[in-house]
Amino acid sequence: SLPRMKFVDEAAIVVEAGAGGNGCLSFRREKYIPRGGPDGGDGGDGGDVVLLADPGLNTLVDFRYTRRFRAERGRHGQGRDRTGRNGAELRVRVPVGTVVAEAGGGTLGELVAPGDELIVARGGRHGLGNARFKSSTNRAPRRTTDGSPGERRELRLELRLLADAGLVGLPNAGKSTLIRALSAARPKVADYPFTTLHPNLGVVRLGPDRSFVMADVPGLIEGASGGAGLGIRFLRHLSRTRLLLHLVEVAFPSGGTDPVDQVRAIERELAAFDPALARRERWLVPTKLDLLPPSGRAEAVAALVEALGWERPVHPISALTGEGMDALGEAVMGYLEREDGAHEP
Repeated sequence: SLPRMKFVDEAAIVVEAGAGGNGCLSFRREKYIPRGGPDGGDGGDGGDVVLLADPGLNTLVDFRYTRRFRAERGRHGQGRDRTGRNGAELRVRVPVGTVVAEAGGGTLGELVAPGDELIVARGGRHGLGNARFKSSTNRAPRRTTDGSPGERRELRLELRLLADAGLVGLPNAGKSTLIRALSAARPKVADYPFTTLHPNLGVVRLGPDRSFVMADVPGLIEGASGGAGLGIRFLRHLSRTRLLLHLVEVAFPSGGTDPVDQVRAIERELAAFDPALARRERWLVPTKLDLLPPSGRAEAVAALVEALGWERPVHPISALTGEGMDALGEAVMGYLEREDGAHEP
């Protein structure tokens, strides 16, 4: 079987656009024409470097092996007023959801939809041939100009997952189990922290033309916004999710900490990373109900909701037995459909 491709969500590359071609110094040298005029042509423009969003890619792993990308330079001008050919642009395919920034600088752009393009380095301008400088007072100009160099940039690429619903919670809160139960994704599930070492995407299908993408983001811990644990690497993947599902183990909390403290810890990390992310629509999903006796489940969930002062939707589930799973899937789909309808003109 084929080895599993490693998820790579960061890469550093260098792009170089093509230089412009030089102008040509040339004079007509034809029989029976004793005083041939200047006929040096212009050079061609250098090629641009263009990033193209390709929905067939889901990782930046290729850029770990190829880091330098150079477009073709423009050809030099020639005699007989022949213009040099323009350099071909270089189109570099990247995954949808790629953010492009200059190394040590600001963001140049984002490619968030299939087919999006971003020019990251512009080719140099062509030089002028001596035919351009002919005038009534200078009939034999010997002046030309060289093409200008193309832009060179050191870029930082970041892949941010595009998902409708993002799962957040401390390690072992049940995120991987949930995405396995609702979708065809098969993340690793085990009883130890940081089972998920890279994000997993799953498509949840509820019927014809009714589906959404769910992202299982690696477990956060206190201090993640400052780089602790798997840290800030994965917090940015939540920035594009439309809805956050906050999972918390209500039966036997991971590490023995109180569920309320677990929820508050994640909330602090979201706010520290991006205040707008902390304000995003977020639902509480108490997990692992199967570990509680049936008679005590509603009471345990109610106590958690009251202690948190939670006023948004609550969807208790057991991914193992399926309890609450259909209701959660339908609720998420309904929310997304309402959001899409609200934004239609």
